[in-house]
Amino acid sequence: MTPDQQFARLVKISIIMFVLVFGYFMFADAVIPMTPQAMATRMVTKVTPQVSGKIASIEVENNQVVAKGDVLFKIDSASYELAVEQATLALEQAEQDNAELDAAIVAAQADVKANLSSSQQKRSEATRIDTLYATRGVSQQLKDQTESDAATAEANLLAAKARLVKLTVSRGRDGKDNLKVRQAQNHLAQAELNLSYTQIRADQSGVVTNLQLKVGSFATIGQPLLAVVSEKVDIIADFREKSLRGIKPQSTAYITFDGQPGRLYPAKVSTVDAGVSAGQFEANGRLASPQDSVRWVRDAQRLRLHLELDQQAINTLPAGARATVQLVPNSILLGLLAKLQIKAVSVLHYIY
Repeated sequence: MTPDQQFARLVKISIIMFVLVFGYFMFADAVIPMTPQAMATRMVTKVTPQVSGKIASIEVENNQVVAKGDVLFKIDSASYELAVEQATLALEQAEQDNAELDAAIVAAQADVKANLSSSQQKRSEATRIDTLYATRGVSQQLKDQTESDAATAEANLLAAKARLVKLTVSRGRDGKDNLKVRQAQNHLAQAELNLSYTQIRADQSGVVTNLQLKVGSFATIGQPLLAVVSEKVDIIADFREKSLRGIKPQSTAYITFDGQPGRLYPAKVSTVDAGVSAGQFEANGRLASPQDSVRWVRDAQRLRLHLELDQQAINTLPAGARATVQLVPNSILLGLLAKLQIKAVSVLHYIY
């Protein structure tokens, strides 16, 4: 065989190999899709104090596992304890004021009764004097005096009733429905709540990370001081749209991580995101901005899947660990081919 014939033969073999490889990639992308755009994620909770103050003690260490409700650090509680004591005294003062008002109301009720009796007596006397005056039995001066005394007694009665009403309104309802007591109880509850906030607790179980606190530093409301990484791992994978045809929740998949080449984890598709940021538009009052592209074939849109797998098998994975996800069809033969494909790719990712 001449060199030209050998070269022609190599060219033909190369073309055939290219066609076979290209055909396989087209087939695999449509039937057994796989993506290296996947990672392990964990929910991260930023720990933010709800009161301000100096940090009195730190109860955890960096990368320590904590349970929900565990104390992470404490803020100096002296000022908040004083606020609780002050609110307690205010509640006692409110109850004492109510007791004084109760006594004043009893006195006002007695005053009303006394003024009522005096008013009735003065009015009876004025009526009797009027009768005598009609028969010229008394003078005009005495008549005017008794009328004035009766009017004064009635005015005193009205004033006594007004004072009673004022005291009754100021006293308010009795018992737990009393306004002053409820206000004082509310202030006390708020002070006790602020005091409880001086012990910053974990809102979820997880691992403390990025701990850079020091005793004596100042904690400010709303400023995150450390993070707790959840123990639950969520695997996210981005696939091209056409690769997700027929994919539903609970579809089977294989996952391999770059740090564990060749090891496959069986998984299930849990959810498919309803959309991506490219499909979200802000109502900013501007006109639409169509995208310009000179490409004949545009880039494929990718959608995100979430996958579930045994948490015990991956509880040591850090957030952000890179992964490769292989979707598995129902066919036994295609499932075997998918398994071989992701094993080969995982080894390649380990090498390069």
